[in-house]
Amino acid sequence: MKLIFKLILTLILCVYIAILSKLILFKYIPLSQIIEHFNFTYDGYHWRDNNFVPFKTIYFYMYLADINLNIRIENLVGNIIGFAPFGFILPLLSKGFQKLSTVTIATFILSLTFEIIQLVFEFGSFDVDDLILNTLGGILGYIPFKILQVTTVKSIQNKNT
Repeated sequence: MKLIFKLILTLILCVYIAILSKLILFKYIPLSQIIEHFNFTYDGYHWRDNNFVPFKTIYFYMYLADINLNIRIENLVGNIIGFAPFGFILPLLSKGFQKLSTVTIATFILSLTFEIIQLVFEFGSFDVDDLILNTLGGILGYIPFKILQVTTVKSIQNKNT
């Protein structure tokens, strides 16, 4: 039973990473043009608006941007929500990821990987604020796992006494 649970969680994690990759890396690129990006022969529009200043984009969307509220929410909350499942699934899958610090580091590394791919292959723009928001999302996803873990342990202890 435990093996089946791990296999299902692994499958869910793989599907989740595939969907996340599509949403982050290939959001604006038709499938027919993806190969051209990997060959460095893409002549279409290039994102050149990279941000290496922490909280610049967050501050812009929260206070300066004269744009629709939906766009603000999509850019800020979307980055957080997008990585919350990672913070929840990872500790369920492996005991090595049951500490907040390891989940935080793993989420940061996954987010950094996406940002570097966007920078190198010009699938989007590198934004250090995405790293911050994505990592926060992984941390927030970890919280329900921890609550579930604590309540399960207490429930088992109550049954044994």
